[in-house]
Amino acid sequence: MNTRYVTFSTSLGKMTLQANDQGLLGAWFETQTTQPEELGQYSESDPILNNAIKQLQEYFSGSRSEFELPLAAQGTEFQQKVWHALTTIPYGETWSYQDLANAIDNPKAVRAVGLANGKNPISVIVPCHRVIGKNGKLTGYAGGVERKAKLLELEKLE
Repeated sequence: MNTRYVTFSTSLGKMTLQANDQGLLGAWFETQTTQPEELGQYSESDPILNNAIKQLQEYFSGSRSEFELPLAAQGTEFQQKVWHALTTIPYGETWSYQDLANAIDNPKAVRAVGLANGKNPISVIVPCHRVIGKNGKLTGYAGGVERKAKLLELEKLE
């Protein structure tokens, strides 16, 4: 599959985006360890990547609360189910891992949901940063807990 990528700067650091012909495969901050080693061909003219950059810039400036992008993240059927559920968490709200497990009709899968959440390859756009601990505390985020706090603050949460 022909993959392309681009990097760009945001208010929270440099991001790398990756896409194929079906849609966006990944969006990673520079410190994330979930980014694959092979990203494909660098492209500053890919329409999917350019649209993602535009929408992310609008999000970081506070003028966008929802993304309208074709997503093509690759993962197991369970991961896909969790990642889809993440896209239903409304802007400005947080869910616990239990809420997320309930949303996929598997309330006993809290740990598995947490693992799938941690492997989400499309940061910000698939809002795994909106998932917090049952006690309301910020828990791990592949982009760093400080960045997670800033994303929630951007969405007027704390």
